[in-house]
Amino acid sequence: MFKSGGQRPSASLQRQGSVQKRVCVYDLRFGNREVPTKWLEVTGLDFNGFLQVLRQKFPIHSNETFVLVTTDRTVLDFDRFEELQDGSTLHLLQQENQALSVATKEHITFEPHYDTIIRAGTYEYYDSEGQKSLPYALAELIDNALWATAENRGVRSIEIRMLFDETLGKPAVIVLDNGRGMTSKQLKNWAVYRLSKFNRDNGKSANQSTQQGYVRPDAVPRSLNSDISFFGVGGKQAAFFIGGSTLMISKSADSPDVHELVLSEEDFKRKERNKEDIYRGDILHRKPCDSSHVRKDERFLQALIAEEFGKESFTAVVITKVKPEHITFLKENFQVWTRQLAHIYHYYIHGANGNDERSGSTNSDLPKLDIQITLTDKPMKYPGVIDLREVDDDMQTLYIRNAADTFEFRASAEKDGGTVEGLIRYHPFLYDRETYPEDPNVVQASSDNDDDDVYEYGDLQQTRKQRPIFECFWNGRLIPYAKVSEFSWCSRNKKSKVPEECYSRLSGVLFTDDKFEVTTNKLTFTDLETKLNHKETIFTRVVNGQKQRSNIEKEFTQWLQNCHERCDKQVRFLGYKETITRTDVPTKKMQHPWATFSSIEWDGKVYKEGQLVKSQKIKPTLYGTVVRFLLNGNYSEDVFATGGEVEVNLEPTAFHDKTKTILISRIDKAATEEAIKKNIANDFAKLPDRLKVAWPDGNPWPQSAVRSAGTPLGPLGVEILNKKEESISRMPSVGQGPVRKLIVELKVIQHSAKGDQEVVSFVAQHSPKWAFHFKRIENLIQLGKYTLTLTTAINESNATVFGGRELPSYKLSFTIKEGDAESFLIRAVSSTLNVGLPFNISLLIKDCYDHPATPPPNLKPELTCSGLKVSYEKVDISGTTVTIRGVKVRGKVNYQQSKPYDLKVTLPGMKQDTQSISIVLLPGKPHSLHVKTEGDPITAENGNPIKFNVEIHDEAGNVTAHPKQTVRCQVEGLPAVVTDCSSTGAGQLVTKPVNLKIIKGEPQKLKVQFDMPSQKNVASVMRELTVLPSTRVSSMELYSQDDENLVLRNKEMIDWLAGGLLENLFYRLYDEAGRELPLTPEIASKIKVNWTADVNPEDLVQGMLPDVQVPTQVQEQRFYQVSYQDQSVSVSFKIVPRPDEPARLKATSSQSTVRLGETLSENINLVLVDRYDNVTKALTPDCVNHMSAKAEDLDKSAITFTWQESTSSVLVTGVQFQSGTPGPREMCLTYRSFVEQVIINVTAGVPAQVKLVSEPEKPLQVLNGRGISTPFVVQLCDEWGNPSPDQRVVVELLSSPSTLKVMANVMSQPVNAEGKASFTVNNVSGPKGYYQLEFKGSFNLKPLPGPAVNLTVIPDPNKPVSLLVEYDTNAKFPAGGRFPVFLVTVVSDEGSPMTTFNPAAVSMFLWNGAPAGNRPPQMATELRCSKPMENEKNDCFHFRDKDIPEHVGNHTIQFSLRIDGRQSLFSNQIPINVVANQPVKLGPDSQPPPPVVSYSKAIASRTLVENMTLRIMDLYGNPAGEDLDGKVKVSIMNSSGDNCKILPLFEGKVNSFQFSLVEGKAHITRLAVMENSPGEDGCEYILLFKPEVSMVSTLLAPFKLPFHFCNDVENQRKMSELTKKKDELTKAVGAYKEVFHDYKLLLELLTNQYLDACRKEAEQRHELNSRNMKIAEHLSVADVDRLVAEKTAEVDRIQRMPRRVCTIRDNFRGQQDVLGMVGHLAFVQDDAAAWVIAWHIRGDMDCVITRTTAAAQRIYKDTQGRQQVMPLDSVLPPGHRPLPHIRNGYPLFNPPGNPVHARELLIYPQDKESCDIVFKNLLGDTILIDDLDSANSYRKAVVQNRTQCPTILTRQGDRVSARGKFGGTQNRAPPMNTLQVFGAPYPQQFYTLKEQLELLTQYRSALQKKDKAAKDREDHRNVMNSPDTLKKDQDMKDKERQLKEIERQCVSTPVRPVKRGPENTGEPSGIISKRARQRML
Repeated sequence: MFKSGGQRPSASLQRQGSVQKRVCVYDLRFGNREVPTKWLEVTGLDFNGFLQVLRQKFPIHSNETFVLVTTDRTVLDFDRFEELQDGSTLHLLQQENQALSVATKEHITFEPHYDTIIRAGTYEYYDSEGQKSLPYALAELIDNALWATAENRGVRSIEIRMLFDETLGKPAVIVLDNGRGMTSKQLKNWAVYRLSKFNRDNGKSANQSTQQGYVRPDAVPRSLNSDISFFGVGGKQAAFFIGGSTLMISKSADSPDVHELVLSEEDFKRKERNKEDIYRGDILHRKPCDSSHVRKDERFLQALIAEEFGKESFTAVVITKVKPEHITFLKENFQVWTRQLAHIYHYYIHGANGNDERSGSTNSDLPKLDIQITLTDKPMKYPGVIDLREVDDDMQTLYIRNAADTFEFRASAEKDGGTVEGLIRYHPFLYDRETYPEDPNVVQASSDNDDDDVYEYGDLQQTRKQRPIFECFWNGRLIPYAKVSEFSWCSRNKKSKVPEECYSRLSGVLFTDDKFEVTTNKLTFTDLETKLNHKETIFTRVVNGQKQRSNIEKEFTQWLQNCHERCDKQVRFLGYKETITRTDVPTKKMQHPWATFSSIEWDGKVYKEGQLVKSQKIKPTLYGTVVRFLLNGNYSEDVFATGGEVEVNLEPTAFHDKTKTILISRIDKAATEEAIKKNIANDFAKLPDRLKVAWPDGNPWPQSAVRSAGTPLGPLGVEILNKKEESISRMPSVGQGPVRKLIVELKVIQHSAKGDQEVVSFVAQHSPKWAFHFKRIENLIQLGKYTLTLTTAINESNATVFGGRELPSYKLSFTIKEGDAESFLIRAVSSTLNVGLPFNISLLIKDCYDHPATPPPNLKPELTCSGLKVSYEKVDISGTTVTIRGVKVRGKVNYQQSKPYDLKVTLPGMKQDTQSISIVLLPGKPHSLHVKTEGDPITAENGNPIKFNVEIHDEAGNVTAHPKQTVRCQVEGLPAVVTDCSSTGAGQLVTKPVNLKIIKGEPQKLKVQFDMPSQKNVASVMRELTVLPSTRVSSMELYSQDDENLVLRNKEMIDWLAGGLLENLFYRLYDEAGRELPLTPEIASKIKVNWTADVNPEDLVQGMLPDVQVPTQVQEQRFYQVSYQDQSVSVSFKIVPRPDEPARLKATSSQSTVRLGETLSENINLVLVDRYDNVTKALTPDCVNHMSAKAEDLDKSAITFTWQESTSSVLVTGVQFQSGTPGPREMCLTYRSFVEQVIINVTAGVPAQVKLVSEPEKPLQVLNGRGISTPFVVQLCDEWGNPSPDQRVVVELLSSPSTLKVMANVMSQPVNAEGKASFTVNNVSGPKGYYQLEFKGSFNLKPLPGPAVNLTVIPDPNKPVSLLVEYDTNAKFPAGGRFPVFLVTVVSDEGSPMTTFNPAAVSMFLWNGAPAGNRPPQMATELRCSKPMENEKNDCFHFRDKDIPEHVGNHTIQFSLRIDGRQSLFSNQIPINVVANQPVKLGPDSQPPPPVVSYSKAIASRTLVENMTLRIMDLYGNPAGEDLDGKVKVSIMNSSGDNCKILPLFEGKVNSFQFSLVEGKAHITRLAVMENSPGEDGCEYILLFKPEVSMVSTLLAPFKLPFHFCNDVENQRKMSELTKKKDELTKAVGAYKEVFHDYKLLLELLTNQYLDACRKEAEQRHELNSRNMKIAEHLSVADVDRLVAEKTAEVDRIQRMPRRVCTIRDNFRGQQDVLGMVGHLAFVQDDAAAWVIAWHIRGDMDCVITRTTAAAQRIYKDTQGRQQVMPLDSVLPPGHRPLPHIRNGYPLFNPPGNPVHARELLIYPQDKESCDIVFKNLLGDTILIDDLDSANSYRKAVVQNRTQCPTILTRQGDRVSARGKFGGTQNRAPPMNTLQVFGAPYPQQFYTLKEQLELLTQYRSALQKKDKAAKDREDHRNVMNSPDTLKKDQDMKDKERQLKEIERQCVSTPVRPVKRGPENTGEPSGIISKRARQRML
């Protein structure tokens, strides 16, 4: 029988079109632990139909009473069944309140509300103002608890538990409250993100008949309504901010069940990987205190669940996987964050009046709120429990308790009815300090500083400074980052008389209700300050709860004035002097202005300048005189202030000598002037006053004493006396200052012309016996004036001045003079002297110390020199010098050989009276000239030279030689001849031949004069010369036969017409007597002419000369000569051709090549010439006016025609070409009818620059380690850009900065013949960043500017650089086990994991041995990587389940990556130690062969085992029992297990032996059967070695050794042979089987690989076919390559198609955390839209967008601030608002012009989310519309609907601003070609082709793998069917037959019929068992 609210008949059992509905039913009627659970299909059923289905599915008797309830314990009836949703969970119970026997699960879906989309991104926690954001996340959870406990009638309890004790499980944070709890429906609503309380459907509770909805609470003081759980965001966001998993546990009062819901980040990620529904989960329903489902690592939950007993309702938020940084912060900053929470909830904790101990009011009308924080840690290092009510140092408590008065007010926002309650507190100044509280979180310096040198300003500056006045509370809860500085009525204005600092003593609070919006993170308001500053907001003062109708500004000013006068205790500054700047203030902004005053009035006392003061609270205590008073700020009159400073001149000045600035508060107001003066005077008398000097030996020197050199000075004794005549040795101490010892410094200063020189310096330390003592000074031997000084100084610093006062000193002046004369010194005399040449000898007179001394009176020197005569003129005495003047030495000397002479000087009367010097005497100066001749007069024949010999003598007749000693001979009529006699004093003179004109044969007389031009004092010598005539040809005469009177004179100039002929020339010859000589053939043959070689001898005999042809060129003025060769007689003449009539204009220039920009270096000369090009001189000076010049690119303004008078020509200057290209230029020069053309070759100008003519495509981005395939080609150019082929220029490739390493084919090279240089960059390597490649030229050591190419080096994400191996380094490696999982990450150049490599390229190498080298050895085992599992990382390669080697020892692992066929990348080698596995068996070191024994007497035939060692081993035979001890029991058993056989016995007639097992090892020396041992002949037995060890948990397997027993030796031998052969065959057959088994396994593996490759190929082909690419089933790789080539060609074609591109160079894209420039982040399809949008944000188009502020700052720094940047982490993502004509999803009007948001037209090629944020910030809500008319109409309609209209752009290029302004050039876009616009996207076909290419590439790879798999399988099949394999198979079968035969023989070995029993046993062989030994003993 069903219990419900009633049933109704089924009226619609067959509903059409019903929505599918399924419900889950738990049968909980009988309390079983195994509860039947079934899903029931109820689609189309009503409640009655559902009950029928329920009875069919569950065994419910017809008369049984049951009830169906939801998880909220709502009893199901007809109506509520209709409300069930698909997937609902129901409980089948016997009664409504029945407890749940087991926990049940309810499947829920918590998809986010649509607000997630429209308000996404506005919520995040961030640190600000030095505060961590973690406390604010905790506050979100407390907000929920406050809301939950709002209806509590009793105590509201909220507890935060920090569980960091590892013994309780993993760390956790729990927020627990005793509030109303949640139903399962409410818990599901809580899980939905952004489902705010305004949108929640909490359903109906069991005792409610109406739907629950949000009801705004009633108004309460301070808005403390607990209504602060608002947005459906904070709890979940805070929980995941703190940790990674959140468990919600809640129970409502209406339900007996507890509901649990887990949200886990790990679970979300798992569902995403598995492509499951992320927002679907389970709610667990259980009974209270049921913790059966809790895991072991959450033991604290068991205690928490146990606390549920007796609780009516509660909620617990359990956060696990707490982030480590949060744990550290919570533990180490416990007081900090609890103080912050106490601040946030101050008024909820303490009531509306706050934590005011002075207030008598209570808050009894509000329930008590307890917020308790518990921190559990082990060991306990931190405070355990704290109640936030106990916190008394939060800021609101400090503000309240330090306030002297309060000003309350209220603000009403008329627009939406929001109300703000506010109050302002005043914190007065009290005598020497501000009472404005400081934030306890801010570390403050101690106000009482012991160091007197520390600048103390700022102790009083504890006002709010620049901090805002008001903290803001929303619904009674602090909004931490929201602060309001001030309002206009409470800020200081110019008319206010209240001091400015009073406004800095204010703090305030604003209490708002929820009419003012806050951000979802509750960190700040969105509109508070805007609303409060709105002109419609009304502020009124509140007094005793009543509003005052008055001017609030006036009321506030009056209140503040009253507070100042009543509460502040200040200082009055009097006597303003000036305003200064203080450089002693460390803070620069505090250095100015400072007003100075002469006095102050403080606490009833007046302090003035010059007044003595004493300090307090400063060590040491200071005494001094007031200099002035200082006050920071601009003041010009008397003023009150809270404090200031006083500058004090410290007294006594001699102690300190400085001023000190201290706070006025440091003045000791209790000190008297008498006490201060007494202290100063007492200190002053202790200072040093004078020095007392004593002469212990009694020889004092008076002042100005004069002493001879060498007189000793001293000794001296010195004492330092103070004014009390006390001897002191140290300075009196100042307070607790250091001890300053005194010293006395003695200095002797010598005064000279060069300055003062210190000659003696001593320092004396104080001695108790001698005071300050100085020894005798005996080294005063230098002459001059001296001063001895004794100076007192401080030992530590050597300072002689202290406190501005000189320390005492003593001075003694004296003079040191020379002694008597005793010796002399001859000063330097030239060692070489000349005969008769006077010289001086200087003598220096000295005393015994070599000081110059006064000579004795009447001094007469004596001079002697052997063989020579010496004399002098006189003796001069000057001071200490004696000079012997006019000394001469005479005598005969050899000028060719110098000889030294000793010259002695004697001064009678001196102790040392004689000195000598060595001289060399040479001949004297020239005195006379001697000419040697053979006769007088001298004769010579005319025509011959003459010789003369001469000598030069001095005054003693010595031949003398001196420099410049030349002799000149002048023969009358002949040129003078000169000979040099400087070296020998003699010489020979040879004159030119004498050629006199002899008249009538008479001899000629000539005068000859000899002299010395350089020696005027030597007289000249005259001689006479007679010249006799000769008979030779002496003259010639030329004449013309046509005109006998025409005789050509010698050297005559003849003017003749150019090109004419001079004919009929004849000649005559004469001797010296003037007679004509007859012409003979001999004479005629000696006649020569120079104008022709064709001479007729016969004509010459007749006296006829050849005709003369006149030159055609006038400048060829030619010389003609007729000569008689032997006698050198000739007649010459010159013919000067004269020009003919002008024939043409001729231009000449030595240079025809000129560079661009330069002037032709050689000028052009213009003349008129005749037919032979002879200048005619027909030009006149005025011809320049008729001349002109023209040519292409010729600078005519520079052309000048200049008349040249000297040459009758015109000079053309200034020829230059200023532009154009190089090449020949034809310049046309015109003069009247004459025209001349000049070809000038114009070449490129001087190399001026290097241009880049070919370069790679930009922007240039190069992967690190790669090259640039396209070469850089540079061209050498002149100023105009013309290529310059000057190969002297060298071009160099440089990189900037130098951290970029560039390798090119050549780094520096000269340009080629074309002026070009090519550089191919082969490799670029360097850190990630942007660089420049600079091309610079060098020409004649001068740099030429060149281009710089911007280059961005980006890490190669496709370049692997290392392998990162991760594994459990603490793991052990047991033999035969499995390695831990190795995670191998391929790290790229940019540091990110690479996943593009085929797993087959990654290998693991394993080898036995230690690491060696960089790569694995050849014998290493290669292992392949494993496939990743579901929950494993996909950015690395996994090596899982790899077998550890079976043998122990050192092994090495190394991983490799095959990059290509030639290159591999290796990881570091990892050494591992393989240890033994778990012990499992007992075994021998080496397997012995099966023994065969008999019962013979020979011990060898009975031996079973000999020298065998058994060890405890692991499964693989490795010793594994080194730490195990025990025993090994040996026994014999039947091989068949049959117990009926007779068993042999061991020696000693025993059936078992025991051996000791030590350290896992047992050694058996010998084991044998006894003689005549029982046993069956030919039977096989097993020797069983069983270990017995108590220390192992598992049973160890024994070692079994089979053996055969025989009765005789023959059988024993046969059996031994058969056994040996059996073993050999068994091994061979086993080896064959192992090989064939491996073949079979490999075939299966290859088959599976082939089938898998076929499946993947089919899947890829199906994918291609679904994309409209029809791929045949049997397609080859070549066919696929052809398709790829076609698609690639099509892609290339599309890429080459012209399209709009953004031309801004982006040098930053590709760098870390850089998105790129704005212009490159988006494409725009429409040209008009791209044009107008780019113009609208043209100032931002080149802005670089970065992801982080750090990246933005890096670019800013690198570009010296030239590049604008915008980091996204500092941008608040704006919301998404619809177009302004749409409201609530419906249009307000039909908009014209197709309006659309401009940002919606942007296409983002990558990183769409970030780009969307960028352009939302740049464009905002800017609208794009068709035309201007539509724009204006649209704006008008929007405004009429009272909606703000954003900026509107039109596709025609117009703009209407948000203010409505349009028109003008500033609102009109310029043409597109003048802007940098967005690029256009590729057509859709391009992206389709790219996608197809990707799929084809994947299909090609799959096809290759399929073909390779097929080939590998077929190759292996061929190997298996090869003849070699078949042969091995046959061999194995043969050996198997042989083995069976041997086994048959072993079984059928003849057996004797006699069985030997125990009675036939013999004697033992020496081995006695333990039991036998006992019997023997």
